[in-house]
Amino acid sequence: METHLAEFIRHTPQGREAESILRACVHCGFCTATCPTYQLLGDELDGPRGRIYLIKQVLEGAPATKKIQLHLDRCLTCRACETTCPSGVKYGRLADIGRAVVEKQVGRGRLDQIRRTALRTVLPRRWLFDPLLQLGQAVRPLLPPALRTSVPPRETSTPWPAPRHSRRMVVLDGCVQPAIAPNINAAAARVLDRLGISLVRPRRSGCCGAVTYHLNAQDEGLHYARSLIDAWWPHIEQGAEAVVVTATGCGAMVAEYGHLLRHDPAYAAKAAKVSALAKDISQVIVAERAHIAKLLDGRPRPKLAFHAPCTLQHALKLRGVVEDLLRGVGFALTPVPDSHLCCGSAGTYSILQRELSQKLLRNKVTALTSGKPELIATANIGCLTHLRSGTEVPVKHWIEVLDEAMATP
Repeated sequence: METHLAEFIRHTPQGREAESILRACVHCGFCTATCPTYQLLGDELDGPRGRIYLIKQVLEGAPATKKIQLHLDRCLTCRACETTCPSGVKYGRLADIGRAVVEKQVGRGRLDQIRRTALRTVLPRRWLFDPLLQLGQAVRPLLPPALRTSVPPRETSTPWPAPRHSRRMVVLDGCVQPAIAPNINAAAARVLDRLGISLVRPRRSGCCGAVTYHLNAQDEGLHYARSLIDAWWPHIEQGAEAVVVTATGCGAMVAEYGHLLRHDPAYAAKAAKVSALAKDISQVIVAERAHIAKLLDGRPRPKLAFHAPCTLQHALKLRGVVEDLLRGVGFALTPVPDSHLCCGSAGTYSILQRELSQKLLRNKVTALTSGKPELIATANIGCLTHLRSGTEVPVKHWIEVLDEAMATP
């Protein structure tokens, strides 16, 4: 695709990256077949190809408009289009650049600005999020049914094994996951402990920065990234084998640290090292699959439907890894039609684009429950919370399911 970027962005790092991405696009349209919002709305401007053209026009100097902002806001950034694209267009990075430019030019309405500021203020800060969640859980029985499903029920923390092995890895605690589902990382620690690996929780291992970064507060998002690198770095210097992430949304962000901080002289090398060490928990477990199969020999396993988060299959490019792992250790998995499509969670999308999000949720729940599973397993805290709000079938992180099966006598 031929480009003529405007002077205001042409010679910036963002401009050079955007130009490279735009020139890779050949306008073939394969991406529209796997775009969830195009499937729902049937509008070319609500598909990747149309959004790419809108971003191109703005970067070439055409005035940004509220209409353009609406089409970009409707994008889930699920990156299914990247999996489909034969030209390797890095749409997710282009969308971040385009959204930031459009927002700077047209701004936000007062109510929208308040909502977005509240989300990026509360969600990453546990000292704010945790008590607010506890308050919501306390009054949950009194809430109307439609609102009640949006408040996750309270879960108690479970035992975390003390470090005792020579093999050590560090884990991302995260921001909302410790309050919503505190058992996920504990289950990962117990599974790894059985495999001879100690999972260590560094102090101040909080938000990865994804929430704020994708709400166009990109400098703020990178501040969280630097803080997280600082928390992990002493453990990396002491020989930690990997940085383990159990939420694929966070994992996709950590995998980008090396790229996002490549121009930061103080953090470029450290960020590249962290991204190189970052592993989704599935990548660690796959290497130990034979040992796990022996530990599970003869133990009962529930019939599962696996929901593959977009960040797992399209951002981290680990499509089919968890499914193959679970089948390989004896779990029966039900078929899930259109497994490549987003559930509608997408970070803060379920809050900011509720109508579209709910349609996607209903479609996803129908697909997941079509095989009559006993349990739905997933790999991301946002998807887990969203799916629980739309079905009576229990929903858990797959590492919890594996931990429970290994612990069953």
